[in-house]
Amino acid sequence: MKGVQIRAFEVFSSVAMTHRHHYNARPEQGPAWTDRIHNATHRRHADGSGVFNAGGQLAMVAKVLLAQTVTCVVLALLFWGADGHVSGYSALLGGLTCVIPNSFLALRLAVPRRDPGAGALVRAAYIGELGKLALTVLMFGMVFTLVRPLAAGAVFAGFIAAQLMTFSGFLMRDVKSEVDTSEE
Repeated sequence: MKGVQIRAFEVFSSVAMTHRHHYNARPEQGPAWTDRIHNATHRRHADGSGVFNAGGQLAMVAKVLLAQTVTCVVLALLFWGADGHVSGYSALLGGLTCVIPNSFLALRLAVPRRDPGAGALVRAAYIGELGKLALTVLMFGMVFTLVRPLAAGAVFAGFIAAQLMTFSGFLMRDVKSEVDTSEE
């Protein structure tokens, strides 16, 4: 039984040593745990971008927010042309009820923090998501109490259309991150 345990340790250590380059893409700098700062944010991919930093993802977030805003405006113009100005501004207000809280969450995640660790990123995400929820409830409350006349169906149509544009981020691809799998 002891021989099996030693052999298992040898296999594990050889796998750990041969696959170390997946953990730390630049082996000339040494393992990530001996770096100046000991957290996952400072580990790097081969292209120099961090594991947990926003890097090129910030541009994608801006594209999604822009797509949501354009969807709000286009839907508001369609409702305005089809059903009048009340439906038009109602759809616009519904869309903005989605876009503004999403912008708050995106800003909360993109702003640099004093502690660059993964724990700070998770805290920022929790606070951002709670703030997004609170802003959404507050904005719906303001729209339904302060705006008269209002077309409720158009408000919810604008909100849902803008919310569905969040999924467009899955369709956007970063050309630099695609891997060439063709054989030479």
